[in-house]
Amino acid sequence: MAIESYEQLALDRSQTALEQGALHPLKTTVSYLPSVGTEPFELRELNSELPRHLRKQGPKPNPFLPWDPRLEVCPIGQSHALILNKYPVQLGHMLLISKGWAAQSDWLGINDWNAVGVVDELTTGLWFFNSGPNAGASQPHRHIQLLPRSDKESRCPREGWFVNMINQNTTDSTERSPVKLATAVRRRDPNRSNQGEHITTLYLDMANELSLGTPASRQIPAAPYNILLTSHWMAMVRRHCDVSHGFSINALGFAGYLLATSEAERSWLEEHGPEQLLAEVVDHSVVSRLPRQSNL
Repeated sequence: MAIESYEQLALDRSQTALEQGALHPLKTTVSYLPSVGTEPFELRELNSELPRHLRKQGPKPNPFLPWDPRLEVCPIGQSHALILNKYPVQLGHMLLISKGWAAQSDWLGINDWNAVGVVDELTTGLWFFNSGPNAGASQPHRHIQLLPRSDKESRCPREGWFVNMINQNTTDSTERSPVKLATAVRRRDPNRSNQGEHITTLYLDMANELSLGTPASRQIPAAPYNILLTSHWMAMVRRHCDVSHGFSINALGFAGYLLATSEAERSWLEEHGPEQLLAEVVDHSVVSRLPRQSNL
């Protein structure tokens, strides 16, 4: 039977996994934080105990080798599998994982982006990737995450911020915030025939702009980073650390989504704002930047 939507497969599997006790959605309370030039940030306050995979202390078994078959949505080619996030805030949250061991901190390759392209062809949404602990990754086994979105809604609250960066096409550091200094953005062409190659080119180009190196020059990237990917743009953020004022920030923070645990300093966030929180965790030490190429 032909697959019409990976999102629908994920939602169907979610219902079964809930009945089997394999899925544990997080209970949160939602509020919104105003931000200059973007939609309000979405702040979710965790109402339940922090899942084990998000805790800093203690050894963590690899949940992907093997993965729980009750969470599997479907295989993607020979090298990847699409599974459910065991602790979702949103039902249908998926993880694209490597079937064999591959490190989260190593370079992503053409097989990874080919697999993303296969899923992306039938399901629209927001892809995100955290390259290691200092970029907010909770597991060392390679996984790229997907939050499905309908065609009628924005992919994330800060989508306009990234689109504006593309349209401004400037590298003038006097006009750019610390977060902009640490961010590279490219336009993605959803009509390209080979999306795996196309996304790989964008990925390596942004890594070069942010002085992360290349697979030929470095065994691993020079710094941790996040990736956000939609059908029309792709962004990379060079990171310094993952926690500031009690908030653990991964790629979703730069998309406009924050999660507050009991350690989060809500009063600081309300006083200084979410953009300042992001500025605290980026690495804006890059002094040499390549010209932006918004036509890629």
